[in-house]
Amino acid sequence: MRNFVIGVLLGIAVLAGACIYFSEPSIPRATLEAKYALPPSKFMMLPDGARAHYRDQGPRNAQVLLLIHGSNSSLLTWEPWVKRLSDSFRIVTVDMPGHGLTGVVPNEDYSQEGMVKFTKEFADKIGLSRFAIGGNSMGGAVAAQFAEEFPASVTNLILVDAGGMQTQQGDRVPLVFRLARVPVLNRLMAHITPRSLVVEGLNDAIVHKEIINDKMIDWYWDFARMRGSRTATIERFNLPWTSYVRDHVGTIHMPTLILWGEEDHLIPVESAHAYNKAISGSKLIIYPDTGHLPQEEVADRSATDVRVFLMPPQPMMQESSQIH
Repeated sequence: MRNFVIGVLLGIAVLAGACIYFSEPSIPRATLEAKYALPPSKFMMLPDGARAHYRDQGPRNAQVLLLIHGSNSSLLTWEPWVKRLSDSFRIVTVDMPGHGLTGVVPNEDYSQEGMVKFTKEFADKIGLSRFAIGGNSMGGAVAAQFAEEFPASVTNLILVDAGGMQTQQGDRVPLVFRLARVPVLNRLMAHITPRSLVVEGLNDAIVHKEIINDKMIDWYWDFARMRGSRTATIERFNLPWTSYVRDHVGTIHMPTLILWGEEDHLIPVESAHAYNKAISGSKLIIYPDTGHLPQEEVADRSATDVRVFLMPPQPMMQESSQIH
């Protein structure tokens, strides 16, 4: 017994030493805002006390597309689409609770349902009543549940390698996702978050490796280390899985576009087919040689597909006739 206790104490001492030696301090919110909250970034206080970071770009009187990013990402993932679509659409992007420059929220609710409520509060506060909504990965599940709960608000739904209908585990889940679910080890992640974890995660998710650069790696790594965000991430990864989207997917009747990378090893393409089968009239487009982030990996093609989907059909010109 004595030897066991000594072993446990030595183990704790080693872990504590590792935390001290390898730890990366959290980054103050003000430091990251000075670096990333440049125009057109804005902040909005929501009724529950959350301070939402968002961008609102494109013509104010155009059709609105609200986009929701994936797990451990931020609104920056949508900038390739903003660049290509904001000439014709009003593109609104927002950092979800526990992510980006929104970061921790007072109610500490980082569940899928909590993010749906956050999205509704944000949409109401910014004055959006009817709009298209899209999401990638975690954000796709949030967008799908939002469409299920608030169908009167949603004109169109866009699902990009979306969660919520996953039929099987991916075969290349990033190490950081796996560690976040391991007791004790996940608590170390609140102090030890090496840049290499970000690099490994991006390499697992992305097929078009040429888009991975130091700028992309830095913003993922920086936002992960914003004060409080690492703890929020651990809490989120240890919430029970919800089947809400799957249980209610039959209530989705608005026009739906499903975009998927054929080589997605995080949420396999089988989930795309499950969504397509479950949502009547949905359109499925699969991109070959593409991974988990089509909005960044094949930005030109995916943005064009979104434009065609959202553009109203042009009336056919009738030939004029004259009676002689």
